[in-house]
Amino acid sequence: MAQGTVQVTHTGTSRWRRRTGEYASLTAALEAAADGDILTVAPGTYRENLVVDRAVTLLGQEGAAGSVRIAPPEGVPLAVRASAQVQGLHIEGQDAAVPAVLVEDGTPELTGLRIVTRSAAGIEVRAGGRPTVRACTVDNPAGVGIAVVDGGGGIFEECEVIAAGQSGVAVRGGGRPRLDRCRVHHAAGAGLSVTGDHSSLEALGCEIYEINGSGVQIASRATAALTDCAVHRVTGNGVTLDTDAVLTLADCRVHDVPENAVDLRSRSVLTLTRSEVARFGRNGLSVWDPGTRVDAHRCEIHDGTGDYPAVWVSDGATAVLEGCRVHDVPDALCVLDRGSRADVVDSDLSQVRNIAVSVSGGATAELDDCRISGAGRGAWFRDHGSGGTLANCTIDAAQTGVIVTKGADPLIRRTTVTSPTEAGFYVSAGGRGTFEGCRVTGSEGYGFHIIDGCRSALRKCRTERCARGGFEFAQGGADGEGAVVEECSSDESTQLGSPAPGAAPPAPATQTVGLLGGVPSPRSTTPAATEAAPEPAPETRPADTVLADLDALVGLASVKREVRALTDMIEVGRRRQEAGLKAASVRRHLVFTGSPGTGKTTVARLYGEILAALGVLDRGHLVEVSRVDLVGEHIGSTAIRTQEAFDRARGGVLFIDEAYALSPEDSGRDFGREAIDTLVKLMEDHREAVVVIVAGYTAEMERFLSVNPGVASRFSRTITFSDYDPDELLRIVEQQADEHEYRLGPGTGEALLKYFTALPKGPAFGNGRTARQTFEAMVERHAGRVAQLSAPSTEELTLLYPEDLPVLP
Repeated sequence: MAQGTVQVTHTGTSRWRRRTGEYASLTAALEAAADGDILTVAPGTYRENLVVDRAVTLLGQEGAAGSVRIAPPEGVPLAVRASAQVQGLHIEGQDAAVPAVLVEDGTPELTGLRIVTRSAAGIEVRAGGRPTVRACTVDNPAGVGIAVVDGGGGIFEECEVIAAGQSGVAVRGGGRPRLDRCRVHHAAGAGLSVTGDHSSLEALGCEIYEINGSGVQIASRATAALTDCAVHRVTGNGVTLDTDAVLTLADCRVHDVPENAVDLRSRSVLTLTRSEVARFGRNGLSVWDPGTRVDAHRCEIHDGTGDYPAVWVSDGATAVLEGCRVHDVPDALCVLDRGSRADVVDSDLSQVRNIAVSVSGGATAELDDCRISGAGRGAWFRDHGSGGTLANCTIDAAQTGVIVTKGADPLIRRTTVTSPTEAGFYVSAGGRGTFEGCRVTGSEGYGFHIIDGCRSALRKCRTERCARGGFEFAQGGADGEGAVVEECSSDESTQLGSPAPGAAPPAPATQTVGLLGGVPSPRSTTPAATEAAPEPAPETRPADTVLADLDALVGLASVKREVRALTDMIEVGRRRQEAGLKAASVRRHLVFTGSPGTGKTTVARLYGEILAALGVLDRGHLVEVSRVDLVGEHIGSTAIRTQEAFDRARGGVLFIDEAYALSPEDSGRDFGREAIDTLVKLMEDHREAVVVIVAGYTAEMERFLSVNPGVASRFSRTITFSDYDPDELLRIVEQQADEHEYRLGPGTGEALLKYFTALPKGPAFGNGRTARQTFEAMVERHAGRVAQLSAPSTEELTLLYPEDLPVLP
C-alpha cells in the first residue's frame, strides 16, 4: 500500500478562519499543525517515525481496519509528548530495542490503535505520561505488551494484549497505571507484573489467561489492587507475591492453575475478599516466611486437583480466614513451623479427603465457630510445641474428630464431634491437650480414646451413642500418671471424675483390670483395682501366675485353649534347645477376631506377659495402636509412623486394633497399603524383637487377610473371640458387683439373664463392656432409689434388685 496524503484542518481562533491543507507526509503535516488542529490520514503505509508534540488530533481515515499503517524500518513508530488525540492507526515496529508506541508526557487519548510489532514493548508510558488508552490491541511476541515505567501512569480501558514475548503488562520504577476491563493473554512472562518501590497497579474487571508463567506477579515492595478480575489457565502460579509486596483481591476468581493459586513469600501481604480460588494443582493459598500474611474474608477455596493442602502456612507466616468455605480438597489447612499461625473464624471446611486442619512443628491454629464435615481427620495437632484452640466448633462425619500426638498441647472448648467412624477425640504418643465442654455423639468407635499414658485434661465432656464406649483410657505412662477427668459423663455410664464436696482433686484416670478394662470406672469410695503399667514390673511374674489370670477370665474357653497350646509349644521348644535338640519354628504373631468387648486387648496384654516370663520377649509390654497412629497423609510419612510404633513395641507386643482399616475396600490411593508393606518388612527383619497382634471384627479381618497374603503368611494362627452368652454376661456383672461391694438381690440374677437374652446385639453391643455398663446403670438407678430413704440399712445400700435394671433400648 502506497503512502497517501495527510489532510490538516487548521482550526484557527474563529470559525470563519478555519482552513485545510494537504501534505505528502505525516511529518510535514505535524510540522505544519498547531494545537487543536485535526490531522486526517489517508489510507496507506507511512514509513515514518512520528513525534506528536502538540495537542493535535490524529485520525486514521475511515475504511478497512489497518488501512493506515505506521511502519518505519527502525526506531519508535509513534512517540507522543503532548495531550494529543490519536485514533484508528495500525502501528508496526521492527526495532527490538525501543517500544512501538511511546508516551512520554501529557495526557493524550489513544483510541482504537492496533499494534502489531516485534518491539521492546507494544505501548510504553514513561515519566510524566498519563494517557487514556481505549480499545487498543497489542500483539508483540518479542517483548512486553504494555509497560508503564519511571513514574508513568494512565488509564487503559477495554484494551487487549493478544500476545507478548515477555510480561503482558509490566509496571516498574514507580509506574502507576489503571486497567479497566482489559484482557491479557498468551504472554510468555507474567500476565501482570508489578515490581519496585512506589510501583502500583489497579485493575478492574480484567481477565488474565493463557499465560506461560504466573498470572499476576507483585514483587519488591510494589502494590496492586484487583477487583472483579479473573486469572486462569496459566502454567505457573495464579498469583505470586514476593519481597514486601502488597496485594488486594476483591471479587476475583483464580482457577485452573497447575501450581499454587496464590503464593506469598518474604513479608508480602495479601487481602482477599469475596474471591474464589478453584482447581489448583498445589496449594490454593501458599504462605511462607515471617511477616508474610494473608487475610481472607468470605472467600471460597475448592477443588484442589493435586495432593496438597488448600491452605499452606509455614516458616513463621500468618493466615486469617473469616467466613470462608474450603471444600473438595485433599487437605484443607496445614500450619507448620514455629511462629506460623492460622486464625479461622466462622468458616466451613468440608469434603476433605485427608485432614481438615493439620498443625505441626510448633505452629499454632486458632479456630472459632467453625464447621468441619466429611473429612478423613478433623484436626490433628501433631507434635511438641504445636497447639492452639478449637472453640465452638463442630466436626461431623470424620474418621476421627480431633487427634493430639507427640507432645502437642491444644485447648479444645465446646467442640462437638458427631458420627466419627473411629473416635471423636484421640490422644496418643505423649500428646496432651485440654478438652472442656466437648461432646461426642454417634461414634462408631470410642468417644474419647486416650492412650500411652497421655496427660490430657477432660472437663465437663460428654459422650452419647458411642459403639465401642464413651471413654477409653489406656494405662498411665512410666510415672503412673495419665489423663485427668473432671465432671465428664456418658449415656453409657455414671458421671466420671466428679469429686465430692471437699474431696481431694481428681486422680489421673487409669485402666482397670479384667474384661471391662479400658473404660474408666466410676469414682467411688472403694478404689478400683488397677492393672500394672505397660512398663515391666521389677520382677517378671511367673508364667503360671499369668496363665492363672487368663483362666480367671469369664468365658473365652477356646481362646484359653489356643493360648495354652501356643505357650506349650514355645516352652517345649525352649527346653529342646536347652537340651541341644532342634526346636520347631513357632511364629508368635497372632490374629484376634471377634466383636468389641470380648477381651482381645486383655488377652494380648497377658500373652505379652507370658512370653516375657518364658524369656521369649525382653519386657512383654503392650503398645496399642490403630490406623490413625500408623497412616500419614503424605507419601513417606506412613513408613515413619509405622517404624516409630514398631520401635515403641520392641521387647513387647504391638497390638493393632481394627487392623482391617489399613486396607479399606475402596482404598484407591490410600496410604494404608504403605503401612502394611512397612509392617511386613519389619516383622521379617526383627522377628525376635516384637510380637504383632492384629485384631478386629471377624468378617473384616478375614477380608483383610485374604487381600494381603503377605500379611497372612506372617501370623501363626487366628484366635476367635466368641460373643459372651447371657450366663457369662451375668458372671461379669457378679464380678463387678463383688468388686464394688454390691450384691444381687433375690430374682436379680434371673432378671439379668432375661435382660441379656433380650438385649439387641447390634453394632453398638459391646459384650463385656455392655455388662459393665449395665452394672453401672443399675448402680445409678439403685442410688436414685435408696437416696429417698431417710436411714437406709447396710442391706439396702448393697442389694441390687430387678427394678434397678435399665430399660431395654
